[in-house]
Amino acid sequence: MNGSSDGGVRGWLGPLLVARWRALALGGAAVLVRTAAGLSLPYLVKLGIDDGVVRADRDALTWVFVACVVVVAVQWAAARAEVLVLAKAAQSVLHTVRSRLFAHLQRLSLDFHERERVGGVVARITGDVAAMQPLAAEALVGLVTGAVTAVGVTVVLFVLDWRLALAVMLVAPPLAVLVTWFRRGSAVAWRRVRESSGSAAAEARELVAAVPVLQAFRREEAAAGRLATAYGRERDASRRPVVQAALFFPAVEFGGAAATAVALAVGGHQVIGGALEIGTLAAFLLYLRLLFDPVFQLSELFDSVQAGTAGAARVGQVLARRPAVAEPADPVPPPRAAGELRMRDVRFTYPGDGDPPEALRGVDLCVPAGSTLALVGATGAGKSTIAKLLTRAYDPAHGTVTLDGLDLRAVGLAGLRRAIAYVPQEPFMFGGTILENLLLGRPGADRDEAADAVAAVGADALVRRLDGGLDAPAGDHLAAGERQLLAFARLWIRPPGVLVLDEATGHLDEESERRAQEALRRLRRGRTVVVIAHRLTTVLEADQVAVISNGRVVESGPPATLLTHGGPFATLYAQWRKSGTST
Repeated sequence: MNGSSDGGVRGWLGPLLVARWRALALGGAAVLVRTAAGLSLPYLVKLGIDDGVVRADRDALTWVFVACVVVVAVQWAAARAEVLVLAKAAQSVLHTVRSRLFAHLQRLSLDFHERERVGGVVARITGDVAAMQPLAAEALVGLVTGAVTAVGVTVVLFVLDWRLALAVMLVAPPLAVLVTWFRRGSAVAWRRVRESSGSAAAEARELVAAVPVLQAFRREEAAAGRLATAYGRERDASRRPVVQAALFFPAVEFGGAAATAVALAVGGHQVIGGALEIGTLAAFLLYLRLLFDPVFQLSELFDSVQAGTAGAARVGQVLARRPAVAEPADPVPPPRAAGELRMRDVRFTYPGDGDPPEALRGVDLCVPAGSTLALVGATGAGKSTIAKLLTRAYDPAHGTVTLDGLDLRAVGLAGLRRAIAYVPQEPFMFGGTILENLLLGRPGADRDEAADAVAAVGADALVRRLDGGLDAPAGDHLAAGERQLLAFARLWIRPPGVLVLDEATGHLDEESERRAQEALRRLRRGRTVVVIAHRLTTVLEADQVAVISNGRVVESGPPATLLTHGGPFATLYAQWRKSGTST
């Protein structure tokens, strides 16, 4: 097991196990009782042979039989209690891990979610946590049982006959070396298996989501090749632990057989010479079997525990990540005013390897409370980056972003999200009903408020067409324009003080956009609005326009005024008109 990764696993998983110490203590007691009962059986066999069979004592045989029945009953009861208690504790741990991991993922900033593949993140929640099952269940039982049994049997062997025990222990040193090799090699192998498995899962999820695009560009064979390569790496990684197990387990089996042969030969001569009772030899051989059973069990556990440790290490890597956008140490509530937004000398570079270029280079912007600012410019100019900083999805590397004079970094994130709403170009709809999606931002709203919001944004005709109305399922089967209208209705139910819209009407047809524009006119009354716009209807209705180019504001002002100056905005406007982009 890799020391650093194992230490990290202990660091975050250990407290979860300690928190369930009562269940673990009860399960541990059951393990000890079951193990003690198992250790007593070979000794009862010795008594049955030496005191009953050899001496022809039927009463002794009867008492041994009764004792065996009692021991087996105790062993069964302890085993049942052990499984029930420890399995419940294990499932509780896994449930907590999944809940904590998902909660942590939601706290991580946008930089994590933009850089990590969705399939890889899902693989952490599903596959890696599922691989931890042996750590939380089998390890608790198998490792304790195996260790107690091995120590107990070794002591009993020396008590029965120390000379015979020493002869058998000749196989112990090479067996210890073999176990150490297998444990270390298995740790490395299973870590590679988890990594390749997570990568393959991410590749599969991405390609399945991209099937329509792959079909459109006739790239099905190339996609199949990519997935086959990913699964090939997973297959190759999985071969290593199999090869190790194929060497290890037969070697352990050979060691057990060799020890049994030594015990039988040496002990047999002792019995013939009268130095050892035959019942003692029989008990010794049975105990020897019990000694090697834990070795097999622990060795088999190494595989599953190493797989679980590798999964836990990958989960721990995510849990160790800290949000780039941190909650302030002493958060203040957001201002209750309509919301003046201001950026002062803002510089920003997206995190990445090497030396990535600056996305924003000394941006200064002021959006008076209750006004609308339209951001225009070429793709990649920095418009979306400005929107992300205004909603504090990222923090600037230099400069400040303020709301009514208050630095966004001083405002609590929950309050900030309530004060500033971001509407992306591709709104997300969950798999529930339309009503459930509409009430996402304000669960306390009622059905009538949802219906009013739908009517306000002009989506009532859409809802009436759907089978079930507000109770119809929402999801990707809705057209992009339909999802956008419903996103506006969702926003209407919980209107914030500031709206940031990333080309929010870009997917609407003319009629849908007309209705959405009318809804936005009513929605933005008395509110600050920043909109990334490509359509003239949006731009010309703004109070001011800022033209973004190469991460800088190259021109700003009222649209009518900018048109008379003949600058960058006038050039963009002429291009729009020439291309027929009038909506």
